[in-house]
Amino acid sequence: MATAAGGEPSIGIPYTEGRGKLVQGNLEASNVNVVQQLVEMIETQRAYEVSSKSITASDEMMRFISNNL
Repeated sequence: MATAAGGEPSIGIPYTEGRGKLVQGNLEASNVNVVQQLVEMIETQRAYEVSSKSITASDEMMRFISNNL
């Protein structure tokens, strides 16, 4: 069925003119690597923690300087 997003349907013989193949009973694989995404999430969380701790340390140093001057 034609839609605004998809345009007109392409009807033809599989494996010709750039068409794919439909295989009954198969599942489409995910394009996301769960392990890699988890590792990246942990790295991001650790970077955030380091940044947060450095801001807190800087804030405490500034507080100490302002209180003792």
